[in-house]
Amino acid sequence: MPHLLRDRVTWLTYAQLGAWGYFLYGFGPIVPLLRDENHVSSAVAGLHSTAMAAGSMIGGAVAPFLLRRFGRGNAIWASLGGVVACVVAFAALHGLAYTLPLAGVITIFGIVLVTGVVAALNERHGAAAPAAITEANAAATGAGLVAPFVIGLTVSAGAGWRPGLLSLVAVIGALALAAFAFRVRLPAGEVVAGPGRGRRRPLGRAYQLAWIMMAVTGSVEAGLSLWAADLLRDRDGMSAGAAAQAISAIVAGMFLGRFIGARLSLRIAPLRLYFTALITSAAGFAVFWTTTTPAVAVAGLLLLGLGNAMHYPIAIALALKIVPDQPDRAAAVASYSMGISFGAGPLVLGAAADLVGVRLAFLIVPLLLIAAGALAWRLGHVMLRPAAPAVLEPQPA
Repeated sequence: MPHLLRDRVTWLTYAQLGAWGYFLYGFGPIVPLLRDENHVSSAVAGLHSTAMAAGSMIGGAVAPFLLRRFGRGNAIWASLGGVVACVVAFAALHGLAYTLPLAGVITIFGIVLVTGVVAALNERHGAAAPAAITEANAAATGAGLVAPFVIGLTVSAGAGWRPGLLSLVAVIGALALAAFAFRVRLPAGEVVAGPGRGRRRPLGRAYQLAWIMMAVTGSVEAGLSLWAADLLRDRDGMSAGAAAQAISAIVAGMFLGRFIGARLSLRIAPLRLYFTALITSAAGFAVFWTTTTPAVAVAGLLLLGLGNAMHYPIAIALALKIVPDQPDRAAAVASYSMGISFGAGPLVLGAAADLVGVRLAFLIVPLLLIAAGALAWRLGHVMLRPAAPAVLEPQPA
C-alpha cells in the first residue's frame, strides 16, 4: 500500500492550489453583484463564465511551454502574482469592459498554477500521487467554502464585494512570506531553455479516454452549479436566496468527499474508486431529482457532491500515470476538457430546460454519469493491453 509523505513542499502546493480555489469559488457569488452593478441581464453577466472557459483553453495551450521554460516553481509563483494583479484590477476597475477580459486573464494564470501543482505532486509522490492530488483539490474546495462566507460578510457590512475579494491578496502575501521564512522551495521540474527539445510522442488512446471522462463529469459539475438552484425554486418552492445558498451543499459534499477519498485512494484501485464515486453521484441525483421536500433535496445535493468530489482527481491522476514522461503537457491538455465542460455543460442543460423544462432537462445528468462509467470501463481494458515497443530512430555511427 503506498504511503503519502506530506513534506513542506507538499503543504505549500496544497496552499497554493487553495489560493486559486478561494478565487474560483468566491467569484461565483460576485457575478450576480456585477450584473446588478452594471445593470445588465443574467445572460450578459454569464459571459464571465464564457471568458473563464476561453481563458482555460489559452492557459492549457501556454502552460507546458511556461513550465518547461521557467521551471514549475517559478511559473507557479508568477501565476500567483498574476492572480494578485488581476484581483486588484477587479477591485479598482468598473464595468464589463474590464471585468470580462480580466476573468479570462486570471483563468490563464490559474490554469498554469493548477498544471504546475498537479504535475509537481504527481512527480513527488509517485504511487501515492492520486491521494496527494485529491488532498490538494480538497484544500481548494475548503477554500471555496470560506471565500463566499468572507465576501458575504463584507457585503452584509455594507462594504461591497471588493474588500472580500481583496482578502485573497493578503492570503497569497502571507503564503509567500511563509515560504520565504521557512525556506520552502518548489522543485523546478524540467527546464528547457534551448529550442531543441526532441519530438514529443502522442499522448495516446488511454489518455484520450481519461480526457473525455474529465469533460463528461465536468459537465455534470458545471451544470449542477448553474441550474440546480432553478429546480429548487421551481419545483420545491424555495426562495431565490435559499436556493442559491443550498448549492453550497454540493461544495461541502465535495470537500468531505475529497478529504475521505484521499485516504481511500491509498487503499483502493483508482478505477474501482472512480466507479464508486459515479454510483454515489447517481444515488445523490436520484434523491435530488425525485423529492419535493427542500431538506431532502439539499441532502441529495450533499451526496452528489460527495460522489463528484473524486471524478476529477482520479481522472487526472490516471491521465498523468498513462504518460509519466510528459506530466506538464498531460496536465495542461487536461485543462481543455474542463474549459469545454464548463462552457458547454451549462449551455446544453439550459437549452434543454428551455425545451422540456428544468426538471426533465436534468435527466441529462444520469446519462452523463453512465457515459463516464462506460469510458472508465473502456479505459480499464485499454490500460491492460501491453504497451507497444518504442520505435527508436537509428543513431549515426
